[in-house]
Amino acid sequence: MNASINGGGLAAGGMSHSGKMLSEHFRSHASFRATVIMIPEHQARFRRGIEQFNNRHFFEAHETWEEIWLATPEPDRAYLQGIIQIAAAFHHYGRGNVKGTRSLLEAGLRRLERCSKGHFGISIEALREVAREWVAALAEGRDLGIARLPEIGYGGGKD
Repeated sequence: MNASINGGGLAAGGMSHSGKMLSEHFRSHASFRATVIMIPEHQARFRRGIEQFNNRHFFEAHETWEEIWLATPEPDRAYLQGIIQIAAAFHHYGRGNVKGTRSLLEAGLRRLERCSKGHFGISIEALREVAREWVAALAEGRDLGIARLPEIGYGGGKD
């Protein structure tokens, strides 16, 4: 693996967003506020997890979302667990654990199967598509590299 760890997150060649840009985006994104049914404290943590994920701090994102997951009822609990597993998968990737990466991506995809495209106000379908690409590549012994690490986008539309 050629992934490099930089301050706890993978270096992404300038592909990551700044925390300020993400915060501004969330404040103005009506879809997020309307879709996510979380207490305000959990909404803030969810947003923080997305910032961490998009800045390649996958372990930190996993930890942040796990705090919310513990208090989340089904079916959102399973969907959130799927997102957490995908974050954990890319943490494993950064540590050179290809088998763990693939296993966690597959588990995360299973949890997100019935999740709507724009659930939680984010682009679940885009995240699933990239995770599927990674699973297929890893199954063939290919490494997509850090340029193909996912970022979580907003919106995603309706089913």
